Amino acid sequence: MLKRQQEAKQRWGGAHKAVDTWLHERQALLIEYFKLAGLPPYERDNQALPALPDIRSFCGLLMDYVSAGHFEVYEQIISNCQDAPQVTQELADEVFPLISDTTEIALDFNDHYGDLDDDNHLNGFDRELSSLGEALELRMEFEDRLLHALEQYRLL
Repeated sequence: MLKRQQEAKQRWGGAHKAVDTWLHERQALLIEYFKLAGLPPYERDNQALPALPDIRSFCGLLMDYVSAGHFEVYEQIISNCQDAPQVTQELADEVFPLISDTTEIALDFNDHYGDLDDDNHLNGFDRELSSLGEALELRMEFEDRLLHALEQYRLL
């Protein structure tokens, strides 16, 4: 996921202010995800769960990223797709519902873990974090497909 993010920043960074902000938020989210999950280059004790402030901070980043996509970047993409060939609009019509599915997973995760005030409710955290990671990976793939299509037609 981090490699995909680096490639996206190199490819589309500077194309549009909203995309730059969104890619920055995406990178911050991924770094915090890797820290929570204890994935390289970050490690955590396999027996210990992340601290609640770290989980809440991650949930805040998650909501910022999801919101930026839906309320800034996707609006720009939709606007640009109207000027694009039909195939680009068809791609948008295909992937937006799939992205929405990943949004639901992110919202559910945030609803469950975003406001915890004690760690007695962390049963299943690693499993749900892993599922969220899979959803984020899919989401980024869909987002990158859209950005690539817009780039092809010089709409980004």
